Amino acid sequence: MATIVEAVELKKTYMLGKVPVEALRGVNLKVEEGEFLSILGPSGSGKSTLLNLIGALDKPTSGKLLIENVDISTLNDGELADLRRKIGFVFQFFNLIPRFTARQNVELPMAIAGLNRSERRKRAEELLETVGLKGRMNHKPAELSGGEQQRVAIARAVANNPRFLLMDEPTGNIDSKNAYEIIQLIKMLNQEKGVTTIMVTHDQRLAAEAKRTLHMLDGQIVEEVMN
Repeated sequence: MATIVEAVELKKTYMLGKVPVEALRGVNLKVEEGEFLSILGPSGSGKSTLLNLIGALDKPTSGKLLIENVDISTLNDGELADLRRKIGFVFQFFNLIPRFTARQNVELPMAIAGLNRSERRKRAEELLETVGLKGRMNHKPAELSGGEQQRVAIARAVANNPRFLLMDEPTGNIDSKNAYEIIQLIKMLNQEKGVTTIMVTHDQRLAAEAKRTLHMLDGQIVEEVMN
C-alpha cells in the first residue's frame, strides 16, 4: 500500500496572549492508502490540531507534512485549495445549510466543483440512498434527527470522490445508538469505496472500530494499537 499521509517531527505552537502553547510536540506518523485510522485522546491532546494540519486548514510551526508525497509547506494558496478538494471533512457540528434540503446540501460541493445540475442531482440522490436517507432527501436539517443530519454531512463529504475523509468527533452530537450506526456507515464507505479515513475521537469504543488507533497525549503520539 502507498503512503498517502506522512508527518515528520510535526510541531504546532499557538500563542495564548504572550504565552506559547505547544499543541503538537514532534508527531511522526504514516497513513496508508485505503486505511481506516482513529486518533484517540482527551480534550487538549492535540488530535484536532493534527487533523487540521492534515486537512491543510492550518500550517505547522515546524516539521514536515507530506500529502501524496508532496510537502504541503511548498504549496501556494491555489495549490492548497486544489488539495482541499481531494479531502472530505466531517465535523462534530454538522455544518449543514439550514435553508437547503438534504439533497441540496449534498449537491453544494458538486456545484462548486462545476458539475452540471442533472449529474449532481443524480449523484446526491444515490449518495443519500447509500447512507439510508432515500425517503428524507427533501427534508431540511431542522426536520432531521442528529443521526440523519450526520448522514447528510457524510454524503456531502464524499460527493466529489475525495481521496480521503477527515472526521473530527463525528459522533459527538448524537446518541450511542446513532453513533454506532454512523461508525458502521463510515466502515462501509472505507471498505467498499476505498476511501482513506482518519477519525478523531475521545471515545475508546468507537476508536476500536478502526483498523489502527493512535493514542495522543500532551501533543504526542504515545501508543499505537492494531484493532
